[in-house]
Amino acid sequence: MAPPDKRICVGAVLGAHGVRGEVRIKCFTARPEDVASFGPVETEDGAQRFRIKVSRHVKEGVAASLSGISDRDAAQALKGCRLYVPRSALPELPAEEDEYYLADLIGLAVRWIDGPQEEGKVIAVHNFGAGDLIEIGLAASGAGAKPQTLMLPFERDVVTQVNVAEGYVTVLLPQEVVKEDEE
Repeated sequence: MAPPDKRICVGAVLGAHGVRGEVRIKCFTARPEDVASFGPVETEDGAQRFRIKVSRHVKEGVAASLSGISDRDAAQALKGCRLYVPRSALPELPAEEDEYYLADLIGLAVRWIDGPQEEGKVIAVHNFGAGDLIEIGLAASGAGAKPQTLMLPFERDVVTQVNVAEGYVTVLLPQEVVKEDEE
């Protein structure tokens, strides 16, 4: 499989489902059933590899069987396990449309809307249940300065431009953030 930095997490095992080795999977795909569409998945450490067969939708995702897992104990042992596919297994998105995978944002330069200089890098995109948040690692200012991060809503009025091809995002800081910086 692909090196760790070229993999995408498509789901996480929530626990066993039933007694025949099925698992519940929280899916990080647009449609939950697509978690099985990209070929075999592997664990974060690459030690285990599975083919997924989705059987039905359940609360928080899907119930599925994983190749090589045939009893409840083995299924339960996978609880918390994140499932990865190579980035190359995902379909290519049309370049002319404003579409991208959130994972492709990681590492992009961050520019404020009023200047072309790099102000930091995208560290992660999170979703804690109330919408996506973009985490920005700010460029250190001054010798010995501690690195700082900033979490902003990943919305069009904040992240005004995403240019994956050229490697940057443009951000308009919300007024609340600007006021805090001035104080």
